[in-house]
Amino acid sequence: MDLVSRGLEILSDPHTTRWLSPLLVLADAGLCGLIIWKVPYTEIDWQAYMTQVEQYISGERDYYNIKGGTGPLVYPAAHVYIYKALYALTDHGVDIVRAQLTFALLYLCTLALVISCYRRAGAPPYVFPLLVLSKRLHSIYLLRLFNDPFAVAGLFAAIYAYQRRRWALGSLLFSLAVGVKMSVLLALPAVAVVLYQGHFVGKFFSRAITHAGIMLGAQVLLGLPFLRHNARAYLSRAFELTRIFLFKWTVNWRFLGEEVFLSPAFSIALLVLHLSLIALFLTTRWIRPSKRSFQEVVHMAFKPPAAEIQRAIRSQVTPQFVLTTILTANIIGMLCARSLHYQFYSWLAWGTPFLLWRTGFHPVIQYALWAAQEWAWNVYPSKLLRGPCLLDHADNLRGTNTSSQVLVGVLAVTVAGIWTGTRTADADLQQSRVTRQAQRTHVE
Repeated sequence: MDLVSRGLEILSDPHTTRWLSPLLVLADAGLCGLIIWKVPYTEIDWQAYMTQVEQYISGERDYYNIKGGTGPLVYPAAHVYIYKALYALTDHGVDIVRAQLTFALLYLCTLALVISCYRRAGAPPYVFPLLVLSKRLHSIYLLRLFNDPFAVAGLFAAIYAYQRRRWALGSLLFSLAVGVKMSVLLALPAVAVVLYQGHFVGKFFSRAITHAGIMLGAQVLLGLPFLRHNARAYLSRAFELTRIFLFKWTVNWRFLGEEVFLSPAFSIALLVLHLSLIALFLTTRWIRPSKRSFQEVVHMAFKPPAAEIQRAIRSQVTPQFVLTTILTANIIGMLCARSLHYQFYSWLAWGTPFLLWRTGFHPVIQYALWAAQEWAWNVYPSKLLRGPCLLDHADNLRGTNTSSQVLVGVLAVTVAGIWTGTRTADADLQQSRVTRQAQRTHVE
């Protein structure tokens, strides 16, 4: 029993991650090498990226005219610059192995960065192995060469900077991540809340303008070559908000059928759900550091509280609060997205173990939910047609419907679990309000 108790203690003690973390990174480095060596590379978007880069190198700056084998260029300027560097590094995109090794390095750096964020947030060691066990995540990085990993790395770099209270650096890194793929904007509401309570309180207008300038300025500088040539083309393509993805590639809402998936009513319903969930978490969870009602928090922008109260609020914006808040905003966005493609798993996989821990569910349930999510993201329609016998269309449809239902279900359970699992501060918030009311009554 002593050995069992000691084992459970090690799995729950955050200090254990000091020696566990490097072992995980080292083991995953070996796994990455094995995957590149043994598993065939699959061409999806790499050649399209290279074609688009060649057009940029040849002098094209109009986003309406830059196209590849999979369609027009629809990502912001930082994407172009990153793949321009990869174009040069890989002998004009020909040396795929060198590209895979570059992505393996990116994967390992992101893993180390995520582990650092987890450790600063006090995550227990038993969740860390989930960071290195995903088949789909390794595939996205090492066998597909999508651009999502660069944006995700930028987002976690920003989170790490915010955790260390490097506010300006965090906002710059966040903007650079947006410059790769605008999906990063899903986390913007949480970033605003973190900055407001951790940095803006007491000097709201000056600091808000400064950080808005950092974020917008970075975007202008990144996009300047394209903005000068055709600003409308750049903004409408790189930051297109009305794009409708093809039903055949979606992995989340497939079980509803194509007619519902493409309907405007469904799009509006998801938008309403997204805004409602953001509002719910904002008013009941994300303003916890202030220990005030939402109206009082807004009022602080115009009438700053006393200096000691400002310090108390800032001190409550802990590394755990930063990571929980930003990852929650991201998973809410994933839940309410009309279409998720397979590469979008890179936006979920790095944060899921931490968020499942924050739900307060038993570790066995956390692992079960992670496994269910991993399974759902590894079901691909074409795979259901392989094997000793061919499945008919109905079997194929049932398979993809089941996986999409599981995917959405796990996301919904996780979001609900985060809300219930972080409710413990409600009593503290209510007590703070009662105390302030009593103080005002006493003064009167």
